[in-house]
Amino acid sequence: MSLIWEGLVHAVQLLFSADPEVLSITGLSLRVSGIATLVSLLVGLPLGTLLALGHFPTRRFWISLVNTGMALPPVVVGLAVSIFLWRSGPLGDLRLMYTPTAIIIAQTVIAAPVVTGLTLAALQQLNPRLELQLKGLGASRLQIVWALWREARLPLLAAVMAGFGSVISEVGASMMVGGNLRGQTRVLTTAIVLENSKGEFAVAIALSVILMLLAYLINLLLTWVQQRRLRE
Repeated sequence: MSLIWEGLVHAVQLLFSADPEVLSITGLSLRVSGIATLVSLLVGLPLGTLLALGHFPTRRFWISLVNTGMALPPVVVGLAVSIFLWRSGPLGDLRLMYTPTAIIIAQTVIAAPVVTGLTLAALQQLNPRLELQLKGLGASRLQIVWALWREARLPLLAAVMAGFGSVISEVGASMMVGGNLRGQTRVLTTAIVLENSKGEFAVAIALSVILMLLAYLINLLLTWVQQRRLRE
């Protein structure tokens, strides 16, 4: 218990002392995970909509692929991205390995199937007659999609929260493609692993508290938006 208490006290000290290294690590964590979530939304929302509303022969195959992707182990994603970004890999000339961009790519691969799958589920649970009614009223394809998104906006916001949650707490892929370099690619999760391996448990607990607080505040904001829309 004393170790946990020491970690909590240290977390408060780090927060109120505005430690430059902690602020840098926290800022990088928020930036890479935020960008990865945004890119995942830009990919997953239209893809999930296509799978939900489209009718084509291989549709079930792609849906099963997306559902499998929702359970991708981060270390497998890290390995795959590393192979592509390594010097001898197809994208090696871009020199993205051990950069924040590499972490964003890996986290996008992790979050995109989550957003896609939950978007698909959100649209599939809508009444099929709604799409028929919109077509009968002469709505264009784009207008139909927009109306369905508005109707399913609450579970779609939940998809965004799930996507963000899957990457802000991820460590395996970030460690493999980012390298946990101090001042460059070290994020909260990789910093926690490092401090734990060094036996600095109080610091690890403090960083864990900051990570949980950050995740809570972001999800609190998204929940406020979600519930506010519920009252509209």
